[in-house]
Amino acid sequence: MGLTRQYLRYGPAALFGLVGSARGNAAFVALRGERGRCVAVPACEHVFVWDTRKGEKVLILKGLKQEVSCLCPSPDGLHLAVGYEDGSIRVFSLLSGEANITFNGHKAAVTALQYDHLGGRLVSGSKDTDVIVWDVINESGLYRLKGHKDAVTQVLFLKEKNLLVTSGKDTLVKWWDLDTQHCFKTLVGHRTEVWGMALISEEKRLITGSADSELRVWDIAYIQEVKDPGEPDSKKSKGSSPRAEDDAEDDETLELDEHPEERLVKCSKVGSIMREGRDRIVTLATDQTGKILACHGTDAVLEVFSVLSEEEVQKKVEKKMKKAKKKAKQNSEEEPERSVELSLQEEIQRVTNIRASSKIKSFDLILSPKGELKIVLLLQNNIIELYNLNLSAQVPQAVRVSKITIGGHRSDVRTLAFSSDNIAILSAAAESVKIWNRSTLQCIRTMDCEYALCSLFVPGDRQVIIGTKTGKLQLYDLASGSLVETLNAHDGAVWSIALSPDQRGFVTGGADKCVKFWEFEFVKDESSVQKRLSMKHVRILQLDEDVLCVRYSPNQKLLAVSLLDCTVKIFYVDTLKFFLSLYGHKLPVLCMDISYDGTLIATGSADRNVKIWGLDFGDCHRSLFAHDDSVMYLQFVAKSHLFFTAGKDSKIKQWDADKFEHIQTLEGHHQEVWCLALSPNGDYVVSASHDKSLRLWERTREPLVLEEEREMQREAEYEESVAKEEQPVVAGETQGETGLAGKKTIETIKAAERIMEAIELYREETAKLKEHKAICKAAGKEIPFPVNPILRAYGNITPSVYVLEVFKKVKSSELEESLLVLPFSYVPDLLRLFNEYIHLGSEVELLCRALLFLLKIHFGQITSNHMLVTVIENLKKTTISRVSEARDVLGFNMAGLQYLKREIEAKDEVTFFADATDRFEEKKRKRKKKEKMVLAVL
Repeated sequence: MGLTRQYLRYGPAALFGLVGSARGNAAFVALRGERGRCVAVPACEHVFVWDTRKGEKVLILKGLKQEVSCLCPSPDGLHLAVGYEDGSIRVFSLLSGEANITFNGHKAAVTALQYDHLGGRLVSGSKDTDVIVWDVINESGLYRLKGHKDAVTQVLFLKEKNLLVTSGKDTLVKWWDLDTQHCFKTLVGHRTEVWGMALISEEKRLITGSADSELRVWDIAYIQEVKDPGEPDSKKSKGSSPRAEDDAEDDETLELDEHPEERLVKCSKVGSIMREGRDRIVTLATDQTGKILACHGTDAVLEVFSVLSEEEVQKKVEKKMKKAKKKAKQNSEEEPERSVELSLQEEIQRVTNIRASSKIKSFDLILSPKGELKIVLLLQNNIIELYNLNLSAQVPQAVRVSKITIGGHRSDVRTLAFSSDNIAILSAAAESVKIWNRSTLQCIRTMDCEYALCSLFVPGDRQVIIGTKTGKLQLYDLASGSLVETLNAHDGAVWSIALSPDQRGFVTGGADKCVKFWEFEFVKDESSVQKRLSMKHVRILQLDEDVLCVRYSPNQKLLAVSLLDCTVKIFYVDTLKFFLSLYGHKLPVLCMDISYDGTLIATGSADRNVKIWGLDFGDCHRSLFAHDDSVMYLQFVAKSHLFFTAGKDSKIKQWDADKFEHIQTLEGHHQEVWCLALSPNGDYVVSASHDKSLRLWERTREPLVLEEEREMQREAEYEESVAKEEQPVVAGETQGETGLAGKKTIETIKAAERIMEAIELYREETAKLKEHKAICKAAGKEIPFPVNPILRAYGNITPSVYVLEVFKKVKSSELEESLLVLPFSYVPDLLRLFNEYIHLGSEVELLCRALLFLLKIHFGQITSNHMLVTVIENLKKTTISRVSEARDVLGFNMAGLQYLKREIEAKDEVTFFADATDRFEEKKRKRKKKEKMVLAVL
């Protein structure tokens, strides 16, 4: 085999320029025990935790490849559940920043996440219409709830009861009984998608938001036992007025019940609260106490409401009664008999509207014990804003406390450039130019500009030039960070700019069908003594079509100009005479570059192809299908015939222009890649995308072999196809409302293969041992038994113990799915081994879980197999005795802990749990209030 050419691999070095992605939601997290200071936001595939006071990134929770779609902090504040676009969920520890648990169950993006009040269970809703309940402690899925016909938008646990409420884009709100895992009630009173839900008034009210400006309010009444059919409904929903009841009748609030009796919950519509926004609800949420309700639409306004507690409602009612009695006395009427009721608008009062600087994508709020409300807003334009709202004020006004903006641009970056020393990176967008330090990734300079389309560093790296959409050239001085000069260069957009190889000037191409040549010159300013750099227009080349891209050949003899008529024209620089026309692209050429030796020109077009041409005769060497969408940028690596292309398909690819081969694909961006820049030494690539992120890629020392790369690509495609396959059907399972929580992945298949290999080894070793004993018996002496190298590596363990070790290493969340793909021929051996393990009392909980699942899915085959009757009988005895032993131990430990808790509380006269401090604060507030009232009376 001949020698293959070796390439060096480029790998991801960093992600920067991003404050927060608009795809997921922002959430307050408690770091170092302090609440309301740090906020977690999605940042492409990672999660950034920002300190809002300092404006600094304090923690990065690193993801894999998929974009983050949902966040939910745990009630104890120690963990953060993160949902991804591919349907996976990872639970991160906020102390170490590492992902402890991974759940795989959804086939599409996770859209909603919610912990129960203890943090032991996590429920997730997805675009695949399923709702899955996960056991966080056992790190496994409990069950899948099927019922929605479109994406799930919100999921809520009810603290008091073991119930779950889910809403979806199918206009339905479903109530699930988690004890029996079925949907017992469906609310169908919405005409459009239900985009958000919230529980208020100690979970006695449900508020839903849909595509109109109405927030529908529903009363929840918990029914303990089934009422007698003849008995009148005495449980009238609290605070429901005759007007509200009429409204409820008018609005087609139909309730579909899968079960005729309302055994658990009665849910009736009370009325509506009108929002000021006319568009759909995007986020609807309450704080943890349920006292504050807030919502926003697709605009920049957050509407904040206050929910009165039962005590406050009672006080208001009493006040109203007194007024009514007083009025009756004045009018010498009889005292009003019927009780006074508060209207819904009085119970849920509008506090204020907060107008953000741009469209709001999500928010989170936290109410401090002092009564101050903190609100964090994640905006569409890559900004995080923090507001404080003093609720005790007469007219509450929101005050913006901090704003995190320095870490990125407000709009998409359209042009990038590297300085000649490979240290500084320029990025320019519609509103600003930023200079970044490549090694620290810190923003050094931010300068306001017009809509930038192209840029370059002036030789010496002290100034930069920006070409804008309005046809201007803007010259900035980096030392002072100021705009030095603005020239009206073109009548249309300046699409391209290229520095001349002799570094004395540059050329620009614009939408006014002109190519203009410029030279650098020093001019004397009236204000200062020193001369400053300026630009002088020297020549013009008039063409028939808009100019999209211009490039010099390295010897400065030729100039390549890409035109809107899909051709590239080559001119002599000195005489501006026409030399060659390169035609063949079906759509305009958006980008091109000439190799360092001037022999090749590569052109990238909107027709998704890259063509490689010879510059001597203009012949097309090869046409490559490069991307699945337009090729946006193309650049050669210095001193080589390798080049990079960036496409609207979110990929960056490296090619060899001599062998016409695709070398590698850099995957990381989640949306269109607009531009890229290569460092002059070829060690770094920086790219900018529509996902607002800038990514730095670094050339490693690792050699890249094309055959291996293709093999890895094939493996990745196979793994992807496995995930898309039909899920295995469980015998005896009806295709009803519930199902298994997990899904078949490459990991579950690998885990099943490991179990199969372990059982094979156990069979082989057992057979060998039998044979060895027979030989020893025949020989009449002890012959040493050769130990299997795998068992020796594990410390000379027995084959049965090795099977247990392999079994313990299967992830808890993947156990059921792994056993589901395990062939039945391995099950009898497993059952015999389980009997042995449980008898010894090792891993009782894990083995019982696996045993029950195997019995469930292979019930028919196990019961019809006479060989397994004795095994099942033995298992029955051993499992019952061992499980009852484990329960006794747990019960004893619980009783001991309860006793210790009582002893310590009695000794120190302190309450042991977290709410003790809250109770203390409450008492303190009440005492202060009383003192104020006494002072006022005095």
